[in-house]
Amino acid sequence: MEITRQNIANLTQGFKTNFMAGFAGVTPTYQQICTEVQSTTSEEVYAWLNSFPRMREWIGARVINSLSQSQYKIANRTWEDTVSLPTEKVEDDQYGLYAKPMEGLGQAAAEHPDELVWAQLANGFTGECFDGQTFFDNDHPVGEKAKNNVVSVSNMQAGAGPAWFLVDLRRPLRPIIFQQRRAARFISKTKVDDDNVFFDKELIWGADARYATGYGFWQVAFGSKAELNSDNFNAARTAMQQFTNDHGAKLGIKPTHLVIGPSNSKAARQLLTAEYGTNGASNVDKGLVEVIESPWLE
Repeated sequence: MEITRQNIANLTQGFKTNFMAGFAGVTPTYQQICTEVQSTTSEEVYAWLNSFPRMREWIGARVINSLSQSQYKIANRTWEDTVSLPTEKVEDDQYGLYAKPMEGLGQAAAEHPDELVWAQLANGFTGECFDGQTFFDNDHPVGEKAKNNVVSVSNMQAGAGPAWFLVDLRRPLRPIIFQQRRAARFISKTKVDDDNVFFDKELIWGADARYATGYGFWQVAFGSKAELNSDNFNAARTAMQQFTNDHGAKLGIKPTHLVIGPSNSKAARQLLTAEYGTNGASNVDKGLVEVIESPWLE
């Protein structure tokens, strides 16, 4: 193929079709665990995260919950993946070999939010959330400082095994925030007078995007590295149902899903789908929550 503007434009359009095919072939899973927020600037401040919504009886004056106390910020990050092709490959009509790599480029771009969101959950034992504590922590402060009744609340179990998580996904704000500034796009640098073509005989295509992840309410998630068994599962489930707001009112948390990686797959099936427990008795935990398994967690 001769290196002309029109020929390269046609080649780019073909590669874009390959890219979009790869992108469309992915079924994302990250939406299961996160709330998506559209961003309009370099970073977003989630000032309202300190106030878990809860109705109360109106006696006397209204109790005003400030929505501007927390300074939890999520800064957008820019991502890219870029490939190049020597112009000689185009001149020698060998560009057809690169259709699949372009499709792979689209697949990688579509899968990237999954990588980030599930990693954000897995890193909750070290990543900080809005109250200054790690997302999964033994010392989340709950109570009213003015009344000197702040106590430490835990949403984690210690251990040395593969992590598993109980989550309540009925809430508008889920455990993870996916903040999107700009979705992935396919771009090219292939004009015959571009420096990379003129000086280096190289055609360049790539994908880029802007987004970031962060943490929502810690109260809707419980992280454990203890063994996944009935005792630990029920201890975590009970703890979540006892969570209150700063005024002592129950939050009504009810875990809906157990999130696991491949290492806990067998234990999760035994715990939640088997008719009988390991001791032969009826499995009282069967069907209590649904299971979400993600390979990105490990």
